[in-house]
Amino acid sequence: MKILSIQSAVAYGHVGNSAAVFPLQRIGVEVLPVYTVNFSNHTGYGAWRGPMIDPAEVREVITGIQDRGVFGGIDAVLSGYQGGEGIGDVIIDAVARVKAENPNAVYACDPVMGNAKSGCFVAPAIPVLLRERVVPVADIITPNQFELGFLTETEPDTLESTLASVDLARAMGPRTVLVTSVERPDREEGTIEMLAVDDEGAWIVQTPHLPMKANGSGDVTAALFTAHYVETGSAQVALERTASSVYDLLKATLDSGERELQLVEAQEFYAHPRMQFSARQVR
Repeated sequence: MKILSIQSAVAYGHVGNSAAVFPLQRIGVEVLPVYTVNFSNHTGYGAWRGPMIDPAEVREVITGIQDRGVFGGIDAVLSGYQGGEGIGDVIIDAVARVKAENPNAVYACDPVMGNAKSGCFVAPAIPVLLRERVVPVADIITPNQFELGFLTETEPDTLESTLASVDLARAMGPRTVLVTSVERPDREEGTIEMLAVDDEGAWIVQTPHLPMKANGSGDVTAALFTAHYVETGSAQVALERTASSVYDLLKATLDSGERELQLVEAQEFYAHPRMQFSARQVR
């Protein structure tokens, strides 16, 4: 499997491609990483150094990859945080070019906008860009519950309302939706859930809720789910594998006492998921 991953990069820590690439490689995926920024560290520290990469230069890198004649072998295009409208245009164009050479390729978009605790932390133009132009060309999207509500202009909280919001999102274009950080009021105390929906049905998986915030965990989740889904065609299997790997990554990080994801230390959890969580079909 080959994935063209257009995301940010940091030297220290693990977000964007610096979070997604290694877990994908560890499960046997050939990754073509294209960087949209080259920062010293993620912006959660409040200070960082390094350049945002001009969208025209990102496009040049993608064109150079196409010149090597590899677009026909790309199975998926993956994107995450989009810092400006210009990079959105580049990603949309790249998806169109890949699909022109391989109609079976899919585009997986992680529509990063914010979370329930921090609110929306992207520029006001980005949600509009995602809603009107990017999500409609995606095959897979991986919003958290907050972002799902933002995309569909709804307020999902219960399982029923979250499923209804997913249906609105799927009506926009993508056939497969993974919703992370699902927190419904009637779930078991001390748990958190993920929900995956496609044409075959809807599945939910519940894991213990770990008392931590880990930058980059959503990037790992989107990458692993995309790869497992493309490989198996099963939302249930992809959900169970992803939940298993990401939970163990987060638990290893929590146990380490470190702020940054213990991405390398947890590598066996990607290669050999323990499959300790079963997804339940809810539709």
